[in-house]
Amino acid sequence: MIDWTRVERVLVIRLRSIGDTVLSTPSLFALRRFLPNARIDILLEDQVAPVLDGSGLVDNVITARHGALTRLRTALRLRKARYDVVFNLHGGTTSTFLTRITGARHRIGYKYYRYSSLYTDLLSSSSDFWGEEKTHSAEQQLALLGFAGVPVSDRPRSSLTVLPAAMDEIEVRLHTYGIGLGKFALIHPSTAFVTKQWPVENFARISEYLAARGIKRVAIASRSENKVLEALARLSRVPIITFHDLSLPAIVALASRAEIFIGNDSGIAHIAAAVGTPAVVIFGSSNRDHWRPWTDAPNEIVFEPFTCQPCPGYRCEAFGEPKCIQSVTVESVIAAIDRVI
Repeated sequence: MIDWTRVERVLVIRLRSIGDTVLSTPSLFALRRFLPNARIDILLEDQVAPVLDGSGLVDNVITARHGALTRLRTALRLRKARYDVVFNLHGGTTSTFLTRITGARHRIGYKYYRYSSLYTDLLSSSSDFWGEEKTHSAEQQLALLGFAGVPVSDRPRSSLTVLPAAMDEIEVRLHTYGIGLGKFALIHPSTAFVTKQWPVENFARISEYLAARGIKRVAIASRSENKVLEALARLSRVPIITFHDLSLPAIVALASRAEIFIGNDSGIAHIAAAVGTPAVVIFGSSNRDHWRPWTDAPNEIVFEPFTCQPCPGYRCEAFGEPKCIQSVTVESVIAAIDRVI
């Protein structure tokens, strides 16, 4: 299908969230391994692009900002780059049109993508490629590469680079709180949707359990989610260090220093997995087969099965309140922590 000996420039498009970006790294690894001398670029949302800072997997990170004028500038830049091959790992309307605008000879996506006629090469499904009914997000992305002839049979795991400057920042901040070179548990008690949000008071109980085991606690969230951290500190009967102002490279560094990650299904959970940190991830409405940690590090997902899972997650249509995530017990999470540690 593609004469890879003539390919010099490849673009990967992966718009949307932190987790989506992290889970594109197995595909980037496979591409770099296959094309060590080619130019490999990736197009990301501007707010999540720093998660790939320092990555040797790509030559350029191009950011897609909102707004008609900035989108036009991005489109012109992509057109000017004269890519030979474009992989769209996203499939939405914007990414499809940006794929087409590149004018690349090979524009690769799935048959179910919107405006699929704008692609030159279409794969039916990742299930068809792998011969498996259920596939992970990382496998869905890798399948497009494999369909085009890139070796992916080993299914590389997600990976991120820890920047020395970010690690220096984290070491200074941890030292301020008396952690120094010691290990700690990293807790992420917030998430985007209520159907993925384990109750904050449960995370407080987990913090108390960790303290009883002699494990220090660090909790993180975004600046807009700081009320969750305040609630956690208020509800916990033991001290907990909280950060709401870390950059994405600093979060990567912090996660790499943790003994264990404990949190909701989120982009931060995928960051922890990508730096090899053992993890316990609590699931509610999400598709567990699609979003579980993509890592060889010890990990467990904790959930209570409901027939309505998975669901879009914006709100609970079945019960009016997210019983799936609310039904996960503190005891089951503690048991998973014990097994992972």
